Amino acid sequence: MPWADLADALEDAFIAADAHVPLRHAHHLQGDGSLLLMPAWSPEALGVKLVTVMPGAAARGAGTVQASYLLLDRHSGAPIALIDGEALTLRRTAAASALAAQHLARPDAERLLVVGAGRLAPWMAQAHVALQPDLTHVEVWGRNADAAEDVVEALREEGIDAEVALDLRAAVERADLISCATTAREPLLRGAWLRDGTHLDLVGGFRRDMREADDDAIRRSRVVVDTFAGALSEAGDLTQPIERGVITREHVVAELAQLLRGDVRGRTRADEITLFKSVGTALEDLAAAALVVSPRA
Repeated sequence: MPWADLADALEDAFIAADAHVPLRHAHHLQGDGSLLLMPAWSPEALGVKLVTVMPGAAARGAGTVQASYLLLDRHSGAPIALIDGEALTLRRTAAASALAAQHLARPDAERLLVVGAGRLAPWMAQAHVALQPDLTHVEVWGRNADAAEDVVEALREEGIDAEVALDLRAAVERADLISCATTAREPLLRGAWLRDGTHLDLVGGFRRDMREADDDAIRRSRVVVDTFAGALSEAGDLTQPIERGVITREHVVAELAQLLRGDVRGRTRADEITLFKSVGTALEDLAAAALVVSPRA
């Protein structure tokens, strides 16, 4: 899934607006496990992502989260492919953020800061650099400096100029584009640190009790989400300030499809702070899976 092809596939899916994407089905299993089902279908494709969350798996030497994607023939229902769900999710998440940044970040953005050093971090950096050619330098900050160094080494192997950021505030203050992929429950990023013209990409928080940026950062930003349905019900970075009256619902100006269709402008001026908040949608999984089995020429 080359980044440009994946971004094009996602853009086509969002613009077409012909897919059915039911709300994610979450089932609590006996004990402490969970099963998540994320189906989606369009006139051309049908698929479902199956995710298991088993907190006790780590004690048995297995990963806590496992994911698989099953792509089916739209007309017969016959299975076409079983795809590594984690690999699919990592790539489509990063590509969606980079696609949004093409409309929200300054075109002359040069410095990217990745906040977080988990599995998603290197993919976020690769996608943004691939779709924003002027991004020539990457910094990575993580609570675990060794993990951040591992991400930096992986990026250098891909030919990306990267280094570890030791001071988060200083790195935020010099960044043009900030991509935050953490599981933080308390804000890491402060609005007071953001320079005019910065683009902020928040992808880590997917529950109402999770926060990556403080109220001031949200208040100062022109906010776009991947989908209204998902972000306005699940993303603590938005639900919390809305519930406290820091911002209103109208502060969220668009969802990604409106941006891509040109219905709503992205960045409106050079000194504007912009923010893209995503929680993920099964539409992205479907478009990415279809690309896996039918690569673009």
